[in-house]
Amino acid sequence: MNITVIFIVCQVLSFVPAIVFHEVAHGFAASKLGDPTARSQGRLSLNPLRHIDPFGTVILPAILMFMGGPVFGYAKPVPYNPLYFKDRRKGEAIVGLAGPAANLVMALIGAALVWLFSPLMSAGLGGSLVFSVFYLVFLPTFIRINLYFMFFNLIPIPPLDGSSVIALFLSNKQLASYYRIQAYALPIFMAVVILVPYILHINPIGIYLNATAGSLASLLLPAGL
Repeated sequence: MNITVIFIVCQVLSFVPAIVFHEVAHGFAASKLGDPTARSQGRLSLNPLRHIDPFGTVILPAILMFMGGPVFGYAKPVPYNPLYFKDRRKGEAIVGLAGPAANLVMALIGAALVWLFSPLMSAGLGGSLVFSVFYLVFLPTFIRINLYFMFFNLIPIPPLDGSSVIALFLSNKQLASYYRIQAYALPIFMAVVILVPYILHINPIGIYLNATAGSLASLLLPAGL
């Protein structure tokens, strides 16, 4: 099989669980804080079809793959109602950071598997095509995509998850304005993400992701992977 096809398949197989567990983590955290919204709408499911956003899950990652940049994107946001939270601001932060935390856990699991299987690779199982693809392509891709997804969402700009900590520092009046901004922030932000590199020939998001996610991936993976 062509190595490019193998790499694309591994990217897709890594990206789908990254976004699914990310969104389910948001809903699970909200549910634990007393909000039944995500559960009642079936968004705690691990079925990818319940979380796919046509642009954020399919088109944007495909564009980034084609451009050769870091692959990231987003799913349909899991709905939640902060009015259910005993402490609205802390609840916002916990729910917001639950998604990136899930991606970090998955990246660490992937790294643990790499180091666990490393002796097997050295012992000769590298001669198996399936094992070689799993070890040399899928696991490093899985780790990097989860880290890219985590750090991308930690950018403290609405509507990304990192902006959830902003609620901790806002008054009630400011919080209401913050929610209104969130409703319109996503299309503006994504337009900037795509257009800035095209117009200015510099990709600040890519630079940030390589410095954060890329550097952490290098620490988690053995040399050469």
